[in-house]
Amino acid sequence: MWSITIKMMKKNMKMLIPAGIAIMIGTAFIACTFLFGNTLNDTLRTQLTAQYAQANYIIQSTSTLSGSGSIPPTIGEVNTKQITSTDGVKSTYIQQSIPVNASTGDNSATLLAINASSDNRLLPVTMVKGHQPTEDKQIALPVKLADQLSVNIGDKVTLAANYGSGMSGSDSVELTVSGFTEDTNGAFGAYGGAAVISVHTLANLQGADSESDLMFTGMTLDIDEAKADTAVASIKKQLPNGYSIETRQKAGDEALKALSQSGTNAVTVFLMCFGILAMFVAALVIANTFQVLVAQRRRTLALLRTIGAQKGQLYRSVIGEAGILGVIASVLGIAFGSAIMAIVVHSHALKSLGMTGGLVFTWQVFVIPLAFGVVMTVLASIGSARSATRVTPLEALRPIDISDNKRAGIARGIIGFLLIALGAALTIGAVMTLRSSMSSSNLSDDYPTMLLSAIAGCALIFIGLVVTAAFWMPLLMRLGGAFAALFGPAAKIAHANIQKNPRRVASTGVALLIGVTLVSCIGTGAACAKQTMNNTLDTHYSVDMIAKGSTLSQSVADKIGKIDGVTTTLYAPIARGSVTIDGEERSATLIGVPDTATLSKVLHANLTGVSLDEGKALAPTYSSFTGKVLSFKNGEVSFSASNDDGDSASDAATLTYAVTQRDYRNVDPDVIVTLFVNESYFQNKQVQADGHIVLAAVDTSKASAVDILTNAQTAIGTSAGASLSGPIAERVQWNQIVDTMLTLLVALLAVAVLIALIGVANTLSLSVIERTRESATLRAIGMTRGQLRWSLAVESLVISLVAGIAGEILGIAFGWVGSYMVLSPYGKVAFISEWKLDLIVLVVAAAAALLASVFPARRAVKTPPVEALAEA
Repeated sequence: MWSITIKMMKKNMKMLIPAGIAIMIGTAFIACTFLFGNTLNDTLRTQLTAQYAQANYIIQSTSTLSGSGSIPPTIGEVNTKQITSTDGVKSTYIQQSIPVNASTGDNSATLLAINASSDNRLLPVTMVKGHQPTEDKQIALPVKLADQLSVNIGDKVTLAANYGSGMSGSDSVELTVSGFTEDTNGAFGAYGGAAVISVHTLANLQGADSESDLMFTGMTLDIDEAKADTAVASIKKQLPNGYSIETRQKAGDEALKALSQSGTNAVTVFLMCFGILAMFVAALVIANTFQVLVAQRRRTLALLRTIGAQKGQLYRSVIGEAGILGVIASVLGIAFGSAIMAIVVHSHALKSLGMTGGLVFTWQVFVIPLAFGVVMTVLASIGSARSATRVTPLEALRPIDISDNKRAGIARGIIGFLLIALGAALTIGAVMTLRSSMSSSNLSDDYPTMLLSAIAGCALIFIGLVVTAAFWMPLLMRLGGAFAALFGPAAKIAHANIQKNPRRVASTGVALLIGVTLVSCIGTGAACAKQTMNNTLDTHYSVDMIAKGSTLSQSVADKIGKIDGVTTTLYAPIARGSVTIDGEERSATLIGVPDTATLSKVLHANLTGVSLDEGKALAPTYSSFTGKVLSFKNGEVSFSASNDDGDSASDAATLTYAVTQRDYRNVDPDVIVTLFVNESYFQNKQVQADGHIVLAAVDTSKASAVDILTNAQTAIGTSAGASLSGPIAERVQWNQIVDTMLTLLVALLAVAVLIALIGVANTLSLSVIERTRESATLRAIGMTRGQLRWSLAVESLVISLVAGIAGEILGIAFGWVGSYMVLSPYGKVAFISEWKLDLIVLVVAAAAALLASVFPARRAVKTPPVEALAEA
């Protein structure tokens, strides 16, 4: 029987190729997923162990990992000298680091400084020019930072500890640049590299008298492997409690394991979901293929039954054929996926993502895609295998008749409609509950339950529609075919052909429906999210763009004012302090402006009747943090300036103003209250300026928001500590995140759409084979080759476009429901669609449909009518 199965496979090879391609694409995607995950892990392992340089043993704290909260010992309390002098230890490096601020004149930057090493092999960064500091007054800077500061070897750099707000080390020190470093393995990627200073300088910056007073955070060692066992045993006895010595390999494995447990493996799981989706869509293509194969072989199967073949043999024959196809296609898919990842890795395309790992093969790369491919292929063929067992010897002379089991169809319909009803109830219930909660301005604690209910409801509706597709999809195809039939006789024939096998057409349409629905849903959700967030940002910010900083100069403000798209700017001094509201002290910023007329050009608020004369101040109506109305006692506010240490200054720095309130928000999003007063308070030194702020009005019709923000960031680049905020900055960042996610998800879902389009070509190919005599008859009575080609093209277009339009309608509906559930707590939801993406999907589907009809059409017109009519 196996020999007969192989012969039948060879005979129908052309029919099996599209199904094999679908399997190959799905398994290639899964193989790529695991290879990508391996590359990511390899990159993470390299980065996690990069700080160990070329050390082969690591001393690190175990109490910190267990969360005991014990205070680490100082270096003086650890037997570091005895450890270094242990037999077999070649060299050691005590790991120390400190965040610092480096400056040269007007240029400054924050970075990380580490201590120098007596052995370059144990230094976590590479010296690319010059040398490590050999004395206390030297520093080796990262190459990129040296370019930013415009310094060369021999130049001076001022270094100061940078612990953040309210914390500081010793006074700044002036150091001479002795060399340049490069973080080749990404040990300090978050800082863009690390500078190297002497351990004595590092201790001084931390306010310690000597190296012995520094905290012992860890140590790397280069140990002679021949003496490693004895040396490690000896070192263990000298370590304080809570510290252990491990091999570099084990330390890396533990770090990677801890990181994976905190969510890194989610990347692989996330990508695997799309691989499984692709295999599910491929299963629909496979099921169609085997359905027609069994139908075409019905007479052959009946003859086999006549000569003694058992039902089990026929069943195993079909399953075996599916298994062979699954194995061959899966192996090719794994090879194809491996080749793609090899090209990506060796072409350094992943370096732009910060991934420097290599191509790492594990058993999962081979076993899991192969298992998925074979199992999905076999499962997809079970229905056809069962049909083969129902063939009787008497059917050898009967015409081919493919029909569904009526009871199975009714049962499927009942289950499907129940799923749709349940899903609709869950979805509508979740939406109404959330709407009621939002109308009362009190988002209940049941919000996560509501969200999950809506997700489950939409999923059930979609599953129900897929299950009942055999009922409603043919009706849509019939309507689409009826419209197409208006365009000539060839289109009428296409319309008639679509109705001949509604089950297969429905299955093909569902495969495309799944991919298009998901693409449209994600695109709609992204469009709604962007517009909703843009609207929310416009209402939460009263200034289009805000730049502020302690060193922000008038020249920087002038640069911002000259940017295309920036219509007006206001450069003003600011002071940080506090005000008292309802008996509680609140953070505040005081901004000095010339007058309300000037302020009104950049502040989106109604300033009618507002005066900024002496003794008067403009205050917001609402708190920028809580949204509650701000109430000032007796209509006055007392502003207390802060000194350099963040504490309230003397009473002389406390000024009282008569308050006029207007609705403006987030001028300085770092404080609760932003006050505007006349700039004369700063000019006559009644208030000491802490820095300056630039308020800018922007017109995005003159330049894109991205260009405006990019140019503004360039303009403030020379001001240390300066920052940009405002709706335009938030909008650009938000849109970039959404667009990146949209591009990624659509690219992943494109695999499923591609497989579905292969299914369209497969359906046409099978239809052409089934209609060989019919096509020949049409040719014999005068139908031209061009008309026959056009008929198949119309058939393909109708299947693709009807399924595509249905998918987009469903996708938009699901996208709107999801957007309402997710975005309602943040503002009024904008219900729009990503019509450009939807149009692109339809155009691609139409183009692919026409392309899919080419090879079946060639087969249909290639066979002469007389020869086709003679075929059995």
